[in-house]
Amino acid sequence: MSVRTAAAIAVVAGVVTTLLPLSATAASAAPAADDHAVLRTEMGAPVPGGPLTRGGATETFDLTVKNPTGKAVEYKPWMLLDPKGPSRLDESDIVFKVEAVDAPATKSGIGQQDGEWQGLFSPSAKEPGTGFDIPANGKMTWKVTIGLGANYPTNNGDFNLTAASYNNSVAPGGADSHLFKVDPQIKTGELKTWFKQVSSGKDGQEQRAYLDLNHQATGDGTFAAALATSLTLSHPGEQDADFRLQALIDGRWQDLKAEDSRYELPRIAKGFGAASGVHTQPLRLSLGKNTKLTKRTTITMEAEVRQAEGNTWPVRTAQVQFPLVPITEPAPAEPTPTPTTPTTTTPTATQSPTASPSSTTAVRQAVATTTGNSDVTTTGSSTGSLASTGAGSSTGLYAGLAAALVALGAAAAWLGRRRRTHV
Repeated sequence: MSVRTAAAIAVVAGVVTTLLPLSATAASAAPAADDHAVLRTEMGAPVPGGPLTRGGATETFDLTVKNPTGKAVEYKPWMLLDPKGPSRLDESDIVFKVEAVDAPATKSGIGQQDGEWQGLFSPSAKEPGTGFDIPANGKMTWKVTIGLGANYPTNNGDFNLTAASYNNSVAPGGADSHLFKVDPQIKTGELKTWFKQVSSGKDGQEQRAYLDLNHQATGDGTFAAALATSLTLSHPGEQDADFRLQALIDGRWQDLKAEDSRYELPRIAKGFGAASGVHTQPLRLSLGKNTKLTKRTTITMEAEVRQAEGNTWPVRTAQVQFPLVPITEPAPAEPTPTPTTPTTTTPTATQSPTASPSSTTAVRQAVATTTGNSDVTTTGSSTGSLASTGAGSSTGLYAGLAAALVALGAAAAWLGRRRRTHV
C-alpha cells in the first residue's frame, strides 16, 4: 500500500488497513475466505425528510447491522458516498457523525481513499480501525448524522450513501443505501478533457508535433478551486528521448521543465464552468539534440487534471499518441570558391591562340579552397569547386601538384600544335 493511500484512510489517530477499491462495494465483493460475508445493513428513513442545503440543517437515520448466522462476525463500517458531479469532495464538504444506540460507544472519522469521500467509525475504547463484533443471530444499531458543509461544490448535486464494510463482512446484495437530495436542484455535468493534434512535421530545422489540450465543463455550477494539469510523456523502449516540451503562454512559446517526470501547465482559474467555454492550451513537442532515439517513434502524452487545492486526486485524464522523429541537423553550406586565374605565357601578336574551354575548366577545377567545414566533402561542380580540406591536409598539396601538371600539359600541347602549324 502506498504512503498516500495509507494516509488517506487514516481515522482520528491514524489507521493502516487494506481497503477494497471504492468501486468494490458489498454488492460486488466476493465472500470472505472465512465465510463471514453474511451481514446485512439497513438504513432507516432520514429525519427530517427534506433535501439538504449547503451549510444548512442535517438529517439523521438509524443504521442497523444484522448477523443471521450462529457465530459472531466482525463488522468494519464503510459508508461509501457516490457524488453526482465533477468536483472532488473534501472532508469538510460533508457533515458526518455516528453515535451508538445499541452498540459500544463509537467514534467516527472520514477517509478519502482514491480521492473519494468515505465515512468510517469504530469502538471508542479500541484502536482506530478496529471493528465491531456483531453477535450470533444478533444486531447493532447506530444513529448517523449527515449534512452539507457550506462549501459543498456548486457543480455537484445529489448523492448516494451506501452502508458497506471494508473487511468484506457484508453479504453480496446485503448493503443498504439511500439517495440524499441537495437543494437547489442542478443539472450536473462533467469535465471533458481531450487532445487535438494540429500538425506534425518539419518546422525549420526541427521535427515538431503541435497539439491542443482542451478542457470544457458542462452542467450547472463551477469549480470552487483552480484546476491544475500535469503532463507525462513516454515511448517504447528505454532510450533517453530528450523531450523538449513547450506551451504557448502569454503569446510566446515557453519551455516546460519536468519535475519527477511531470510537466505542469498553467492553471485554469477557479470558477471554471460551462459559461467559460472551451479552454485550449497549445503545445508543441520535439526531440532535443541529446536524444538516443534514431528513428520515427510513437510518443504517448497523458494529461491529468486535478483541483489545485483540497482534494487533489485526479478529476480527469486524457491520452494521445502521435509519431515524432529526431532533430534534423542543418546541412552545411557549400564553401564559395575564390578561383584564381592561372598564369600563362602571353603569345606574340602573330601567335594568339586561345586555350580551349576544356583546358580552362581543367585548370579551374584543380584550384582548391580551405574555407568551410573541413569535415564535409563536397562534389566538384561546373563552377570549378573541389573538395574543401583542412589547413593541415595533404590533399591541398596533391591538388597543387595536379594543377601544375595540368598547366604543364596544356602548355606542351600548345607548343606541339605551334610547331606543326609553322613547320
